[in-house]
Amino acid sequence: MENVYSVIITAVTVLGGASAWRFYENRAKRKDKDEEFIRHDCRDRISKLEALLAQSSKEKDELRKMILEMTAKVAELTVKVDFLTKQKDKLEKALPKTKRQING
Repeated sequence: MENVYSVIITAVTVLGGASAWRFYENRAKRKDKDEEFIRHDCRDRISKLEALLAQSSKEKDELRKMILEMTAKVAELTVKVDFLTKQKDKLEKALPKTKRQING
């Protein structure tokens, strides 16, 4: 009777060991698949982020160029306004003299 128990225990141990082995083997495969998925996902995300970074860098350079052009135009307009203001002041000073000379 003791031999029967030994055989049963051995059979259960062997079957349990094989099942445990398959379980851990499948678990390891799933873990590898998950890690591979994560690696590919991260690689794709990094590629997209690099593309967005390059695009935003180009946009920043274009905006900087536009700001420089606008700054130059504002400076030009400032010079024109200063010139026209001086001319207006000269004309206003000269105008009363002309009116006095005509009336006088």
